[in-house]
Amino acid sequence: MSPSIFLSWLVSIPILAAISSSAAPIAVPGPKGFPLNCGGTDEVTLGNEKYIPDDGFILTGTKGTVKTPGILPILSTLRFFPDGQARKYCYAFQVTKGGKYLVRTIYYYGGFDGGKEPPVFDQIVQGTKWATVNTTEDYAKGQTTYYEIIVVSPTKTLNVCLARNKNTTSYPFISAMVVQSLENSMYNSSDFTKYALTTVARNYFGQEGGAISFPDDQYYRLWEPFHDKNQPTVESKSNVTSSDFWNFPPAKAFTRGFTTSRGKTIRFQWPPMSVPATKYYVAMYFQDNRTPSPYSWRVFSVTLNGLLFYKDLNVTEKGVTVYASEWPLSGVTELMLTPADDMPVGPVINAAEVLQLLPYGSRTQTRDVIAMEALGSSFDDPPADWVGDPCLPPENSWTGVTCTHELMARVQKIELRNKGLAGSISPSIANLTALTSISLGGNKLTGEIPDMGSLKDLQYLHLENNQLEGLIPQSLGQLKRIQEIYLQNNNLRGKIPGSLQNKPGLTLQYENTCIDIFIEFLLSVRYLFVYTGF
Repeated sequence: MSPSIFLSWLVSIPILAAISSSAAPIAVPGPKGFPLNCGGTDEVTLGNEKYIPDDGFILTGTKGTVKTPGILPILSTLRFFPDGQARKYCYAFQVTKGGKYLVRTIYYYGGFDGGKEPPVFDQIVQGTKWATVNTTEDYAKGQTTYYEIIVVSPTKTLNVCLARNKNTTSYPFISAMVVQSLENSMYNSSDFTKYALTTVARNYFGQEGGAISFPDDQYYRLWEPFHDKNQPTVESKSNVTSSDFWNFPPAKAFTRGFTTSRGKTIRFQWPPMSVPATKYYVAMYFQDNRTPSPYSWRVFSVTLNGLLFYKDLNVTEKGVTVYASEWPLSGVTELMLTPADDMPVGPVINAAEVLQLLPYGSRTQTRDVIAMEALGSSFDDPPADWVGDPCLPPENSWTGVTCTHELMARVQKIELRNKGLAGSISPSIANLTALTSISLGGNKLTGEIPDMGSLKDLQYLHLENNQLEGLIPQSLGQLKRIQEIYLQNNNLRGKIPGSLQNKPGLTLQYENTCIDIFIEFLLSVRYLFVYTGF
């Protein structure tokens, strides 16, 4: 097997930052996550990580296989999405509301669709477009591609979705995914109510070898080795404890580091790639490598992108973290460590990470999201894309769903005529108070028409040609803006409520079924017999 196929990576996304120094955080909890072997039927072990099949987290897609010799097991299967009508394809994870999560998506094309180039498509998290997945360059090098983001979930469900875009010529696909719970103190200087953090680079310095991950990093993060032949390296003479640092970097990342001799400055390009002009979350991790003693400390200043990042940083053998929550970076940048005057030793650095700010798009009102999820659950076979945010991104709203897009997105129209829907209409539809149109005619819906008196803006209600039962709700007469109510060809019984009879501006279509007419006939006959004394 070729480790490079899994460990090489590409993350093309933005970041933000503000400056502070470290202090002792709280203890590290155990791992809580979902490593998924997408499209697989069996659990796969990769080192110390166990990847489980993804069947329990998604309801759509087709399982596929990759024939490339020598690849890792989690890359030999994938899930792809041939349904060109669905607006998105979503995984759903039950999480803690307000919890912080790392999401990593992993892609290896392998020519599963018979083509020569991987498809290009979008990925979405919690209704916000996260990135455009383009694995073409990596695949040409025989490598895999991964993307990573840190988000706080505003609800008890975390959705990660794929979607076609105008450049998608084949089927969106995914090879593997990791959703991992993070400690609340991690990256906590960031305002996760406004943005997520997407990984640009996470490196450890001065060591040979592959990426550091679980179990050395309890949170499944990947720390890539960073080499620079111009930088002397040094081995640490003392151990560190991960929980003594902000963000809990793995202790293994402190085994070696970049350093230099007395009076000299360390300077090198980092992050290792050119980055777009914006702001970033930047964290750096340092430890004095010498044997613990009263003299095991170094003082130096840190400059990044030509700006002073931290002045006269005092680094001891116990280690220290410095970070910035909204730090400006642009293009090719330089990291520089300058020793304080008369310091007997040079600077040292062990690890660093940079993450780009991803502002959230609009939000859909939580009440509407809950109501739409309940409505979808009441249908026996809702459209395949009725998972995730019903309104967002706007180009990827649920099939048949139209939304307003003001301060908060609201569901405005539900139009699913002649879609073969079975099941019932959930009473939760009454909570969609921005609705102006409901069109569910020509399906196989059963049960009663729920109370809709709260839908004050509703203008059109089309439920004709179904199998609905019961009485027409009196509450429909409370709808002041209603213009059309079509109820014909159902199994409804009873008469039209007085509140709807002769209602100005209303077109009402309603027919009793033959059974209802027969029942009314029997009732009239019974009345005749009682009245005449027969």
